[in-house]
Amino acid sequence: MSGTAAATGTGSASCRFAHYFVVCGLDAETGLEPDDGAGRWLTKHEKKQTHQGALLLSRDFCENFEQSPIRRSFKSKVLVRYPENTDRNPFNKDAVNMLCMPRGLSFRTQADRLDPQFHSFTMSSDDGTRSYGFVHTFYEEVTSPQIITAMYTLYQMHHVEQSLAGVPVCLGCAGSFDAARDTLYVSKALCLLTPLPFLQASRQFLSQLHQAVTSHTAPPLPLESYIHNILYEVPLPPPGRSLRFHGVQGPIMCQRPGPGELPLGEYPLGEAFSLLGVDNMVQLLTCAFLETQVLLYSQDYQRLMTVAEGVTTLLFPFQWQHIYLPIVSTPLHHLLDAPVPFLMGIQRRDGAQRTSLHLPHEANLCFVDIDNHCVEAPEDLPLFPHQTELIQELTEVLLRFGLPLQGGVITKPTTTTSTTTSTSPRMSSLVLEDLMEDRRNGNLGGEELAVLERLQALARRCEGGKMPDGGKTLGHVFEEEEEELKAAKLNIQLREVFAGRFAAMFGRYEEFVIHSALDLDSWLSNREGTFSFDKGSFLSVQPATHLRFLSRFLETSMFSSFVDGKVISRWADREPMQQLFDNRLEKERLYDTDKDSHNCHYRKCTALFESAQATEHRLLKADHTAIHPHLLDMRIGQGRHQPGYFPKLQADVLAQGQNTNKTEPKRSAMADHSGVDNEQRQKHTFMRRSLRQSKLLDPSPQAITQTHREFADGLLSECRLKTKRMLMERMGRESVELGQGEANITGLQENTLIHGLCDLLERTWGHGLQLKQGKSALWSHLLHYQAAQGKTEAPAESPGSNSSDQRLFDDGALLLRGSLIQDMRFIQTMSEGLSEVGQARAWIHLALEKKMLSQHLKELLTNQELLRQLYKPHAFLLCEEEREQFLFHLLSLNTVDYLCFTRVFTSISIPYRVVIIPMKKLSIAMATVNPWVCVSGELGDSGVRQIPKNTQEIFFQCKNLGRLSTLQLGQENSGLLAKCLIDCVMVYNEITGHTYKFPCGRWLGKGVGDGSLERVLIGQLVSPGGEDDAGRWTGTPPELASPSQSVRTVLGSLGIQEDMREAANNLVKHFHKPEQERGNLTVLLCGEGGLVLSLEKFLLHGFRSNRLFQRNVFVWDFVGMVHLVTRCVTTSTAINASPRNIGKEGKFQLFVCLGIRDRLLSQWLPLLAECPLTARTYDEGALLRDRAAVHSLSRILHTLNDFTVTLEMALVKGVDL
Repeated sequence: MSGTAAATGTGSASCRFAHYFVVCGLDAETGLEPDDGAGRWLTKHEKKQTHQGALLLSRDFCENFEQSPIRRSFKSKVLVRYPENTDRNPFNKDAVNMLCMPRGLSFRTQADRLDPQFHSFTMSSDDGTRSYGFVHTFYEEVTSPQIITAMYTLYQMHHVEQSLAGVPVCLGCAGSFDAARDTLYVSKALCLLTPLPFLQASRQFLSQLHQAVTSHTAPPLPLESYIHNILYEVPLPPPGRSLRFHGVQGPIMCQRPGPGELPLGEYPLGEAFSLLGVDNMVQLLTCAFLETQVLLYSQDYQRLMTVAEGVTTLLFPFQWQHIYLPIVSTPLHHLLDAPVPFLMGIQRRDGAQRTSLHLPHEANLCFVDIDNHCVEAPEDLPLFPHQTELIQELTEVLLRFGLPLQGGVITKPTTTTSTTTSTSPRMSSLVLEDLMEDRRNGNLGGEELAVLERLQALARRCEGGKMPDGGKTLGHVFEEEEEELKAAKLNIQLREVFAGRFAAMFGRYEEFVIHSALDLDSWLSNREGTFSFDKGSFLSVQPATHLRFLSRFLETSMFSSFVDGKVISRWADREPMQQLFDNRLEKERLYDTDKDSHNCHYRKCTALFESAQATEHRLLKADHTAIHPHLLDMRIGQGRHQPGYFPKLQADVLAQGQNTNKTEPKRSAMADHSGVDNEQRQKHTFMRRSLRQSKLLDPSPQAITQTHREFADGLLSECRLKTKRMLMERMGRESVELGQGEANITGLQENTLIHGLCDLLERTWGHGLQLKQGKSALWSHLLHYQAAQGKTEAPAESPGSNSSDQRLFDDGALLLRGSLIQDMRFIQTMSEGLSEVGQARAWIHLALEKKMLSQHLKELLTNQELLRQLYKPHAFLLCEEEREQFLFHLLSLNTVDYLCFTRVFTSISIPYRVVIIPMKKLSIAMATVNPWVCVSGELGDSGVRQIPKNTQEIFFQCKNLGRLSTLQLGQENSGLLAKCLIDCVMVYNEITGHTYKFPCGRWLGKGVGDGSLERVLIGQLVSPGGEDDAGRWTGTPPELASPSQSVRTVLGSLGIQEDMREAANNLVKHFHKPEQERGNLTVLLCGEGGLVLSLEKFLLHGFRSNRLFQRNVFVWDFVGMVHLVTRCVTTSTAINASPRNIGKEGKFQLFVCLGIRDRLLSQWLPLLAECPLTARTYDEGALLRDRAAVHSLSRILHTLNDFTVTLEMALVKGVDL
């Protein structure tokens, strides 16, 4: 269809190329008003003088007195806009004006540079759809005598003030103004608002419009004709097609991707990568994917937009769900207080430094200094999956296009004449083709065409001459077209690299989507309590190196929204981006020869060149041509050309399209990539966005108050959802530890949820913060509170006081317990080298583990005077009702147990207290025993600690042991009565408050029980205040009595075999879990219900003990006799030869553990059954004499040979085997 004018563009504004044309600048009728952003307070004398001289002031604002009026900012106005309004895209006058001229009006004189500037912006509607604004700003001479007089009056007052202050003033220098000598210029902005990011086409149209204004030669048609044409007669290109329309000075091309291609993205990614460098760009994208707060910083507004749009473009197939304002003007700087993820950009003022910025949120902030090519990422940022390989692939793509790899000045590769000659004809054919089209349409005669063809050929040969009125040679035009094509191809290839990465990571994501609802309404009504994605199962099949990133990414709003879209697609049409992604996945599966669906090897993108070809084809050959600009029905005298001045446009011909078709086109025709709603989806879509995006751009006090009220409501809602999720997941984990279900959360996911809680608290404490120390808002508040408490408590403390909350360790160290301040002091003394953010997170972990988080924060917020000093009135912490609800939600976390501090900070020193509790009736025996203990946990053991004489407890400090598992309790067998009956041993972690109970219920001493002088006890974590509860870990099993007749009746053979199968099955499940998620193996072996106790019951079944022994019997008595005739002699001999006196029960326990470790236990059981002594020792109905039972048990134990068993040192210490 090339060369046809089939698309007229008439009808709905949603189908047009542009929504609005806007002119912003100085309104001479209202005069000069100081800009809100400049914020200057005027003196009384200045107010009086300015009112006398044609300067109208609406408000007083604070600005630096030293700045010359010529350098100050003044309010701009929307001078004209066409059309006045559209139904589907209402015009936001204040927002457009603020984004067109973020720094307000700028004045210059002939001594200053008057180069035009270009920048763009984006605005989001409440439903998340965006529109784009493209702004061409230039300087126009001021002709209003009132404005010139007002500016001269301001300058004279400034000159007097500076002279009185002793500041030298240089007349005629930069910033000076003399109405008689200087020519005054003021900035004016031409803006085009479009539904799609047609960056290049819009830029060219506005640039040509401005060139026509500055040209000494009048354009072929009045400017109204060109503006009317682009507003009402140029349509959106159909998906997968290109469109050519005409500007003032030449043809302009735009194109739109097809249904199977990535959405439109014209912002130059190559420039973004060149500005920041590949490594920094990948780090920035990682922050965006994890929804940290991202703040861009640059002097150039267009750089802010380029980087911001580059980031959001590369998020495909996901979409940014939070505040998105790439350009935040000064009146909107209150949004930096936003306690939510955001992607915003602020302009660097001349001479401003990074340290001059007051940023309330820095704990989870990614600060991007574009001009200095620097990215400051948050602490503990995980690596992007396959980050090294990804950077290498991106580097190769950039090198192919000749771009610099490290952040620095962007330099276009030089092009020689021969290169231009060889490459320009491809794009130059567009010019010839367009001119031929003009001739066919009757716009050019044959003679004119022949002349232009000769000029074009001449330009290719010489490349030296300038076109009239400062225009470009045709050769330069060809170079620009080549660069545009090159940038478009680079964009596609860089985007394909990231799209390929996510296709590889989430290629099978549909298998983990949970469809639990019968219809859409029921799903929406139960959305908060519904899990739509099986995160645990998904993470279990991912490479270990990717888990930190993926576990956090799965918690983001962008991923949740993506999964919600997949669930909703059962009842409504899929969103275009999701449909595109799913179609790509299906296509890859068809051609994927790798049968391993979870292959973790990095594969480069193979569709780079193929994807770029479609875009190149559209740019080289136009599929459609829009109606040419034409004369309008204008009054005589309108549209006159006045060089250097943008004319006053004739409103009646631009307010609406002429001869337009008023019927609405079918929206389905344009629904592909245009962001147009689907009616069914619009009716049922679950809206996650709580903030009204349109209100964010309203700088009025009422709107700001409402915005921060919505922020506070959002924080409260987020806290409720996070705590609910943490409770549900943690309770699910505890049910697994109790054997009541399957795991649906891993330790990594738990850490991710706690990290999210830390981030929430930081954002909450940063909302409205005006006084901060360091980067952490929470830790800053804690430090201020600590200082305030120190002033009030210091006089009350006596030098020699020693409160009941203080204890001395055995090494003389002082122990502080319990309070918020004491927990802070412990964090401050940790030898971890933590930053302020790290200290705040450590404090949160500790308070959460102690179940004191809500209580500590409530205490912190009791100092109302401090709160008012630190926070602005709109801060969340000053909203009393919301604050109480927030603390209530945090209080609910006390119902579950966490070991987040213990397991994260593994290298710190922890104080422990050990208390031995004897049986009450024999407690006096402890006075004659010299016991010792050795505590072991996940991270090591304490070493032997001798308990002082005549005491039953000991304090000591050692490296963090992690979650405690076993305790060795022994005595030296010295003293008058060197024996005691131990009930249990209690171990207290004096920092976290955790209590561990190690049940014993056995004698410790020679001549009693099994004669043990040392026992290995299995611990259980006891809930605070519940020392008598059973706990969550099974402890040391109760001692089995001699197998009398009554015992044999209770111990049924079926129950014993079932216990054996259950114990072995628990071990198998233990080893099939990811290594980092496995529980304590010692508990499964030696605890109640463990393998040792089950096997002991098996061997005691049918035992004829009364015929052979007169005292209590133990299984080891039988094994000790049998070993003389079996092959287990080596193990039993080594156990008997051990210097440890662990008794018969301990020896049997060690015997079983070594048999499992050495893969011999399954062989020993048949040997015990076949031993001649067995027939004399066991009844005929005993399990050991039942061949089927022995064979079944042997097979069960044989399955354990597939696993590598590593025993705790507490179990095998002293055994040389």
